[in-house]
Amino acid sequence: MEEKDKNTAKEEKKIQNGKSEYSAGSIQVLEGLEAVRKRPAMYIGDVSTKGLHHLVYEVIDNSIDEALVGHCDTIDLVINEDGTVTTSDNGRGIPIDMHAKEKKSALEVVMTVLHAGGKFDKDSYKVSGGLHGVGVSCVNALSAKLSAEVHRDGQVYLQEYERGKPLEDVRSIGKSDKTGTIITFQPDDTIFTTTLFNFEILASRLRELAYLNKGIHLNITDKREIEENGNGNGDGDGNGNGNGNGKYRSEQFYSERGLSEFVELLDATRDKLIEKIINIDTEKNGVPVEMALQYNTSFSENVHSYVNNINTIEGGTHLAGFRRGLTRTLKSYADKSGMLTKLKFDISGDDFREGLTAVISIKVQEPQFEGQTKTKLGNSEVMGAVDQAISGELSNYLEENPKDARIIVQKVILAATARHAARKARELVQRKNVLSGAGLPGKLADCAEKDPAICELYLVEGDSAGGTAKQGRDRHFQAIMPLRGKILNVEKAMQHKIFENEEIKNIFTALGVSIGTEEDSKALNLEGLRYHKIIIMTDADVDGSHITTLIMTFLFRYMTELIQEGYLYIATPPFYLIRKGKNERYCWNEEERIATVKEFSKNGSESGVHIQRYKGLGEMNAEQLWETTMNPENRTLRQITIESAAEADRIFSMLMGDDVPPRREFIETHAKYANIDV
Repeated sequence: MEEKDKNTAKEEKKIQNGKSEYSAGSIQVLEGLEAVRKRPAMYIGDVSTKGLHHLVYEVIDNSIDEALVGHCDTIDLVINEDGTVTTSDNGRGIPIDMHAKEKKSALEVVMTVLHAGGKFDKDSYKVSGGLHGVGVSCVNALSAKLSAEVHRDGQVYLQEYERGKPLEDVRSIGKSDKTGTIITFQPDDTIFTTTLFNFEILASRLRELAYLNKGIHLNITDKREIEENGNGNGDGDGNGNGNGNGKYRSEQFYSERGLSEFVELLDATRDKLIEKIINIDTEKNGVPVEMALQYNTSFSENVHSYVNNINTIEGGTHLAGFRRGLTRTLKSYADKSGMLTKLKFDISGDDFREGLTAVISIKVQEPQFEGQTKTKLGNSEVMGAVDQAISGELSNYLEENPKDARIIVQKVILAATARHAARKARELVQRKNVLSGAGLPGKLADCAEKDPAICELYLVEGDSAGGTAKQGRDRHFQAIMPLRGKILNVEKAMQHKIFENEEIKNIFTALGVSIGTEEDSKALNLEGLRYHKIIIMTDADVDGSHITTLIMTFLFRYMTELIQEGYLYIATPPFYLIRKGKNERYCWNEEERIATVKEFSKNGSESGVHIQRYKGLGEMNAEQLWETTMNPENRTLRQITIESAAEADRIFSMLMGDDVPPRREFIETHAKYANIDV
């Protein structure tokens, strides 16, 4: 006791001297999975919706790894009534025998030790996905509860965990005539900002995996939701095969032809230029390469790349190899055909990719990704492998299909001609005196602050709402840019028409961005970006939603980097103002409106309660607009992110293209999530 008092006195003396000793005792060692719980964002990206769903992806990736080596063909995902998630497969089952080094069951090692698993042994798995090998142990660490059930060697084994720590040893709980692994987990609500799983997000990922891994059945069931007009009752099995009046919401994904079907899906709402999808499935320099590509009549390039089932949004060496091989092969054919002789200007690599939809999927044993979230591949040997694959197969295709080859070259010539016209239009957009700040659009009400990290730009629908926003804003850091009506639908327009459009020219000029960097002539140059928050603010009605979609389509197609950097937001003005006497409250949805009316009136009726429905921003005065939609302390902004570039491409093409039936089906499917303007 006396010794403890001496130490305490020493510590107090240090504190009194204003100094803290930095010694061995200051070094904190995080045991086991504590590091994951301490810094979860380092392992799964973030602790919001994106990170939450990443937990499911990690477990599914383990099952996919089993499928890639031929031991699994069915994977089931169930969102349970209580919000937990269960994944199951018919693979070999995680080994349960004693691990020689760790002196515990292999199952417990896999579930509780970072960077443990068969994927590090090339004899067990040739390739694998997952997040830098942290895998299912990371999921375990971030779950309040997790149970691992293994069917193997004629037995059923179970081990349960709480926040990454086993509650018991692995034990046998019965006999089994099948093999596989079943994982059920409940995300820890003390770590995640939300623990509500989204069916659409998970279904989209399973759909993607089905195309990338042909021959595998992937099924998803949501037991929280019962479909109407079904034939189950919600009390049956996970597939809703009961005998009542409804069934669980579910989807099944299976692809027999893989990437060819993926391209068909992406191009479903576009007009084909050539009927046949060019499919390439080969291996070069020990790298399995699979590609599918098709040309359409659109004016944009839609190439999506994957490495070990991971969407490499930023591309990398495999995408560079694809572009190099495609350009060289098509240019060589076009030169030999003599179709370029009358062209008075050079053709660039971009011209060969206009109207191209392609999916590239490669498998690499030891992928080197740039960045923690695996968005850019760095393996140098992959470039040559993909280049060789596309060059050889595409050359054969062009020789065997001369009619298609001529159509593609004609499309390239048209693209080059349009690019030549677009360059002049783009140069007009980008002509600006940076030093004086001259050339800013006349309608732009700029802010006083010059630091882009602090500045915000509101893209506002119409002059009326723009005027209100200008009066209500904080002039120090908020700029207002009113837009005249609906901007051009870029999904249907040629590039030079886009850059000639007045509203689009004003957006470019106001933002201070330009097209073209040292690395990529088509990339957005963000060096002159003047605002790090670009906020779309439109009326809460059908027209407002349409304008928002038009702006987002333009930004997705021509300013994707803004979205990737996290600079794009949508403002959420209130739908209602409820008043009774001196009490008033803003409501953002129908549920809030009903609850507020019940609170304000004695019997819950609307009599005596004044309800104002805001259909336009101009219906609010400047003070109301500031208080509800623009004040950083009160407002709600929805940040726009890209989870799956391929899915985003498909949705924008469907919503803004010419084909009506798929759009109608999408609207009918999602009608219950819509804000109906009546």
